[in-house]
Amino acid sequence: MKVSFFELEPWEITYLQLHPELGECTFTSEVLNIDNAHLAKDAEIIAIFIYSQINKQLLDALPKLKLIATCSTGFDHIDIEECRKRDIQVVNVPTYGENTVAEHTFALILGLSRKISQTQERLLHGNFSLEGLRGFDLKGKTIGIVGLGHIGRHIARIAAGFEMNVLVHTPHTDIPGYKYVSFEELLQQSDIITFHCPLSDGTRHMLNKKNINLCKKGAYIINTARGPIIETDALIAALDTGHIAGAGLDVLEEEGCFLKEEKQFLSRHFDNECIRVTLENHILLRKPNVIITPHNAFNSEEALKRIYDTTVANIQSFLAGKIQNSVNS
Repeated sequence: MKVSFFELEPWEITYLQLHPELGECTFTSEVLNIDNAHLAKDAEIIAIFIYSQINKQLLDALPKLKLIATCSTGFDHIDIEECRKRDIQVVNVPTYGENTVAEHTFALILGLSRKISQTQERLLHGNFSLEGLRGFDLKGKTIGIVGLGHIGRHIARIAAGFEMNVLVHTPHTDIPGYKYVSFEELLQQSDIITFHCPLSDGTRHMLNKKNINLCKKGAYIINTARGPIIETDALIAALDTGHIAGAGLDVLEEEGCFLKEEKQFLSRHFDNECIRVTLENHILLRKPNVIITPHNAFNSEEALKRIYDTTVANIQSFLAGKIQNSVNS
């Protein structure tokens, strides 16, 4: 079968070319749209990212299409119902960075617990004094994990390695081996609170002005999930009063307006100027007890390769007469 890949960076093309078993493949950095649909007019399989909007008009221009492999977790850029009508299978990449995000989460936690940013800043000015740099051990501390999906479970395993006490708040409490508590109990008992839940109407501003003071005084807040889960004004106020001792954030509330998929940050089609302006104007960035990273938790070499490993496996499965990671079966 003929396979057409779109929205690729140069290294991704090189990596995919290591799989000649996929058959006759074409590779381009272009976003698939009606103006360049001729590039895939003979393709039976296309692989895309989220900037290629697959609608009825575009599907009409791809008469031989049998499979759409999106190199993303989300798939709302594809008209799933129209694909179902045409018996076109759609597959995605359901997970790829669970351990990667968990490791970054602990990088933020350790950065806060050992005051790495303040230490580095002081050393840049030739000051080797230890005054004000005393940190704290993770051993014996209680970490509250909000959300027990793939990432949350990795967090719990890493925390166990540090000999921390683990509390979990999640809608699904059927996995044995965890101590499940209400969200209010988690806030009250945790030294470190880390969020690993999806953004929804139920989780938007989950931590807010009304409940942030339930947190144990001196607690630390970590968010590597989605920015709008935390009400920014509430966090700033709690940091100003000292009720919250510090925060490690890989996501900010504003980014929810324009971010759908982490890999957007690496795409040449994404406006990184939005992030730069947000960070420059964001009051949290100027706080010494806050570490902010630019939605970089997912960004490891292994995680990005797993996206394409899964995409290749999805295509190979289809070629073998099977379907894996289907979103429209």
